[in-house]
Amino acid sequence: MGLIDLSAIDLNLLVAFEALFEERSVTAAAQKMYLGQPAMSASLARLRMLFQDELFLRIGREMQPTAKALEIAPDIRTALEQIRQILAVSKIFDPTIAKNTFTIASSDYTSYVVMPKLLELCRRTAPNIDFRLIGFAKDCVGELLEQREIDIALGVFQNPPRQTMQMPLFPEHFVGICRRGHPMITQDAITPETFADLLHALFTIRRDEIGEIDQVLAKYNLQRRVALTTPHLLVLPEIISSSDLVSAVPSRLVESFAYRGTLEIFEIPVKTEPWMISMLWSKLTDQDQANIWLRQMLKNVCEGI
Repeated sequence: MGLIDLSAIDLNLLVAFEALFEERSVTAAAQKMYLGQPAMSASLARLRMLFQDELFLRIGREMQPTAKALEIAPDIRTALEQIRQILAVSKIFDPTIAKNTFTIASSDYTSYVVMPKLLELCRRTAPNIDFRLIGFAKDCVGELLEQREIDIALGVFQNPPRQTMQMPLFPEHFVGICRRGHPMITQDAITPETFADLLHALFTIRRDEIGEIDQVLAKYNLQRRVALTTPHLLVLPEIISSSDLVSAVPSRLVESFAYRGTLEIFEIPVKTEPWMISMLWSKLTDQDQANIWLRQMLKNVCEGI
């Protein structure tokens, strides 16, 4: 026997059959489905054509099922129950029992700032949730999201890829750091010229020696010496604390280090523009309940950053 083309069948007819089987009344079944009696009568007529059987016959005051109706009723009930369970699972995400694993594309900086707070929140509210952090190149983030290799990306996205959505999390800006007791830096005396004359360390993943600070200094007709470049932002506080180098870093990277007696934070004497750390996700998962939950958790932890 060939398979029936379901696209040609209104599956609501199965719900109508279930209501008729349970209520044994066209009127009661119509009320249960919030339909008028003529609509339910029309559904019964279509059911009879579909199954080539009367299905329900009036005997006394009730519509009694035929042998055919009794035969197919258990399978129809099972099929509808399975569909209802599928829909219920797709709509409900319970973090207290969920065992999802989320993959987040994040730099070491955003991981350092966000993940401790996210893990602490999840420890209390979603103990079975696991996370995987991966690095990423910005020109690949759209493909990673589209292929669902990642759930969320964290970073600065001035030109988000197509078919993605973005939410700002928190603003960030540069501060200067040097070792505590650095002989060349006092908050009152540092000038653009003094700042440019210092030895600098630069975080860069482009393998170059030019950062935003260099572009700003150029407006003052100044040039600095970059004595160290590194693609690893988190090594800078340790390097700076044990040398005479200075560096411009995101403020939240060093707020905790400033209280360890090793670093001084100073205001950079040239104007730099702040930026926004955001999260990026695919439109394909915009309505996914697990992804919605993750985005809300990230939003919650970043509100306190």
